[in-house]
Amino acid sequence: MRWIQAAAATMVMAVCVSGVAQGGGTQPKPMAKDADPDWEVATVRPSDPNDPHGQHMNLSGRHKLLLDTTVQLFLEMGYGVQEGQLAGLPAWAKTERWDVDGVPDAEGQPSWPQLQVLMRKILAERFGVTLHHEQREMPVFALAVAKGGPKLTPNTSDPNGWMDQQNRAGNGRDIEDLKNASMADLALILQFRMPRPVIDRTGLKGRYDFKLQWTTDESQPTGQDAPPGIFTAIQEQIGLKLEPVKAPADVLVIDKVERPAAN
Repeated sequence: MRWIQAAAATMVMAVCVSGVAQGGGTQPKPMAKDADPDWEVATVRPSDPNDPHGQHMNLSGRHKLLLDTTVQLFLEMGYGVQEGQLAGLPAWAKTERWDVDGVPDAEGQPSWPQLQVLMRKILAERFGVTLHHEQREMPVFALAVAKGGPKLTPNTSDPNGWMDQQNRAGNGRDIEDLKNASMADLALILQFRMPRPVIDRTGLKGRYDFKLQWTTDESQPTGQDAPPGIFTAIQEQIGLKLEPVKAPADVLVIDKVERPAAN
């Protein structure tokens, strides 16, 4: 699995969406839902190639640290896209690695969408990124309702709230326990697990509670109680399906990007 898939999936999971610190402990106070955060202070510098930590993120608490990250990875995480949805990116932006160390100007643990806002602002303010969106046809997975209908529990607690997401991974299994999740939320989570973009074609407009668990590598030996692979799990457990199709998908066309000036 590419690092962006693992790292971004982790960010969307325990730290960002649910606001629960990884490893347990006290839940940090969430950032205000209407907050549009920017950086109170942020430094960007070239990564140390000898740093033993390598690619690393620490996003719990107010202090945010992203190490050994390329502009391409920032774009993929900040806009929820895959490599094939980026156009016009120079070679250096795919290979040169940077460390971001900063503090947002709003109190509390940001949600995943708010963290994306912070990443996009770093891209614009420090890397000078300007871009525009285009729709281009490409291979995608369409998330659709399977025969028999969805197996989802409607959530009516807070239709305007953030999704609450708990994830557990290990021993060749992955478990997503979602509450107040929209189909757009699910498509974003699945996108970081798939080799192509995921688009929502379910037609389901509400928010739902559901649990999804699957075996991450079906080629490896597993016990008799092991869940199925992700495609089967989606259909059997939540009554949806992923269909490989060609369809228009969002593409970010990079008009400008530059190496950041010294802090």
